[in-house]
Amino acid sequence: MSADLSHYLGVFRRHWWVVLAAAGLGLGLGALVTQVVPKVYESSTSVLVQAVSGDTNASGGRTKGPINLDTEAQLVGSGAVAVKAAALLRSPISPIELAHDVSVEVPANTTVLVIRFQADKPEAAQAGSHAFAEAYLRNREETARAELDQRIKTLNLKAKQLTTNLTSINNRLAKAPDGSFERGNLESLRNNSQNQLNSITGRLNELTTATVSAGSIISDARVPDAPISPNAMLNIATGGMVGLLAGLVLAFLRERFDRRLRTAADVRDRGRIPVLAALDERTTPHFDDVLQPYGPGGRVFNRLRNEILASLNSGDQIIVVTGASRGSATTLVAANLAAALARTGSDVVLIGAHLPDSVVDAAPLARMLGVAPMPGLSDLLAGRIGLHKAMQRTPRIPSLRVITTGGAATAAGLMQSQRLRDTLEALRRQTGYVVIEAPSTSSSADAQSLASLADAAILAVELRRAKRPALLDAAEQLSRVGTPLLGAVVLPRLSAMRADEQNLPVVTLPAERRPEPRPVQRPEQQSEERSEPRPDETAVLDTDRTQPMRRVPANPAQGGPVRPRPELDEVTAIIDLGSAGAQTKTAEKTGEQPDEK
Repeated sequence: MSADLSHYLGVFRRHWWVVLAAAGLGLGLGALVTQVVPKVYESSTSVLVQAVSGDTNASGGRTKGPINLDTEAQLVGSGAVAVKAAALLRSPISPIELAHDVSVEVPANTTVLVIRFQADKPEAAQAGSHAFAEAYLRNREETARAELDQRIKTLNLKAKQLTTNLTSINNRLAKAPDGSFERGNLESLRNNSQNQLNSITGRLNELTTATVSAGSIISDARVPDAPISPNAMLNIATGGMVGLLAGLVLAFLRERFDRRLRTAADVRDRGRIPVLAALDERTTPHFDDVLQPYGPGGRVFNRLRNEILASLNSGDQIIVVTGASRGSATTLVAANLAAALARTGSDVVLIGAHLPDSVVDAAPLARMLGVAPMPGLSDLLAGRIGLHKAMQRTPRIPSLRVITTGGAATAAGLMQSQRLRDTLEALRRQTGYVVIEAPSTSSSADAQSLASLADAAILAVELRRAKRPALLDAAEQLSRVGTPLLGAVVLPRLSAMRADEQNLPVVTLPAERRPEPRPVQRPEQQSEERSEPRPDETAVLDTDRTQPMRRVPANPAQGGPVRPRPELDEVTAIIDLGSAGAQTKTAEKTGEQPDEK
């Protein structure tokens, strides 16, 4: 559960701007809808409904009184009431359209109807509600009066018939003899008819004097102060919520289809490659620096060194460092890993196998370790120099020697040569560990060729530059040649070299001196002078680019085996800055002095 929550929070943290932008867009759309949608005003009128003689209630209805308010609510929106309301409003709108804007509410346990009317203007809403209430009451009253008139008419007709019968009975009774049977019957009929006529006359008197009252308005409509629609707060809140949900969906879709690697967890989860070490912005230096051993970044590489040494099998010496994308991540990881291995006292050789197109491209590795960019690996593989002349000892880490990439721009295909295999076999016998800085697997096939000659491989992954397909392809290339992939070293996106440092030479030389005439010296003086180095025989390192040499005692307890150092000829590179190109000359420190020009 915590892992899933951290994943979701990580997605939000990486794509927070998408979520916020979508939420802001939703808020804006809600406000826009509020402004664009026509305003609707509503006014209500409360009507007290009174029972009339014609009211009937359905058996088992919701209302138990003599008035069925559900029926009356339906009558408010009927066509007859709408016609009367339209006449009262004097509106050109048809009664059917007016009926669509009216609604009726029946409060519980009351004989009250709340008639509501909606319109685009406050005054129209007030007038419409009052008009429908008035039209309903008039319609109800007219219906009740019409029924009352019909009952009076019926009773008058019946009374007229009874009066005619009485007249006929009285005429017959006047002719009938006294005491006769016929006279008795006629008197009985006269009494019955008279009683009926009296009853009908009484009912007629009641109906003709009755007052019809269908109901009354107990709360008249008022002008509404604010529209009921659109609801600004509701629209804005709904728009913001919809935008937020849409932003979260877009963020997860972007995360799902984004091929770039943004965190170390992406390398581990999406690339399925173990992460050996991860540097952040605080521990990652400028891209052409070597980390201090006791700084935050140096401690990361010290732990990386220990994990690599624990993962290597007996006899494994060659480690290739390649990258999943173009850039300086491979150079930074290879140089710092080699430095961390060398600080244990082991002999380490760092090979820059990323062949450059120009001398400027070779400068980062040489600048980081304070050595000359030429001669290097390309010159060695081309057969122009030997292995001993290609290796340069770094001034700050005595146990570390470097073979730079060199200056040959036509070294394509040399990574598959037999000379490279022979060189690596010679280094296996002479040194403790060999770290190869290979090009990225996405830019060259040399990484796969170099990995086939190595004992283990490490991937340098630069976040926000490396992509998941390239990472998977790199792991696939290494697995095809059978090289164990120990894991990945994750770095943040590296900053570029500063403009004022791009063209600075790595090695500076003193000004050229003309030879001065020397006095004749005795042989013993000549031998003493020959034993001291001459100023123009040794390259002087730029003090702004190097640090004081620090010798680390060879102690096996510091991590990693210590292998005996062979007696190799020390090589010092001298750059001739006066020529048009950066041509390199080498001079072996032997008993003889190099030729002077």
